[in-house]
Amino acid sequence: MQIEVSEHSGCDVTRPSGELDASTVTEFREHLASLVGTGSLVIDLCDVPFMDSAGLGALIGGIRRIRDAGGSVGVVCDRPSVLRLLHTTGFDRIVDVAPTLGEAVGNLAST
Repeated sequence: MQIEVSEHSGCDVTRPSGELDASTVTEFREHLASLVGTGSLVIDLCDVPFMDSAGLGALIGGIRRIRDAGGSVGVVCDRPSVLRLLHTTGFDRIVDVAPTLGEAVGNLAST
């Protein structure tokens, strides 16, 4: 797994690429922990072809810690298999999931 970090219209963007599963979740969890204190963060999952329950747990835990520290988080995802997991588990009811980076940044700006 690789994780890119960038900035888009005043929001920090983190973009993991590769499968997000039990074998890569530690690196992802540690990365999200390093982002606690970030004001507005978008997690771009468009380069994640597969995510299992361990990956979802790391995602939820990281978002919770960032929010508890006063940050706001949005998610970008256009992968049908990952979107299905996010919808089936109800993740998309607790975190805004947008199909594009621009839409996710816009949603964070309007909150």
